[in-house]
Amino acid sequence: MSETSVITHHTALIYVMVLISASDGEMTDAELSEIGNIVTHLPIFEDFDVERLASVAESCTDLLQDEAGLDTTLSLVNDGLPEKLRETAYALACDVAVADGEIKQEELRLLEIIRHRIYVDRLTAAAIERGARARHAVL
Repeated sequence: MSETSVITHHTALIYVMVLISASDGEMTDAELSEIGNIVTHLPIFEDFDVERLASVAESCTDLLQDEAGLDTTLSLVNDGLPEKLRETAYALACDVAVADGEIKQEELRLLEIIRHRIYVDRLTAAAIERGARARHAVL
C-alpha cells in the first residue's frame, strides 16, 4: 500500500484500534476480543465483511514495521476517516485501551497523538475517555 492510497473508513477505524492494541508491544487477548466485538456489533461496521478483519489488522501491523510506520499509518487514518467518524475512532481507541483493565503509559501517549492527528478536541476527548472507563469498570 502506498502512502498516497486512501483507505476506507472501516480500515481507518480498525487501524486505530490495532495501533492502540500494539502500542505497548503486546496485543492482549482482551484487546483483540474487544476489537472483534466492536467490528461484529457496532452499526458502523454493518456493511464490513468481518472475514476481512484479520487481513486488515495484519496490513496495519505490516505498516508499523517500517521506520516511519506510525506516521504513515496515522496519515492513512486521517485521510481515510470522514470528519463525522473522528470522535468514533477516538472512542474505539479508548475502548480497546481499557479492555484489558489497565492503560499503560504507551497507550496514553498514543491516544494523545491520535487525538491530535485526527483533530479531536481536548474536552471531547476527556468525555470519551471517561465514558470508556465507565463502560469497562469492574468492582
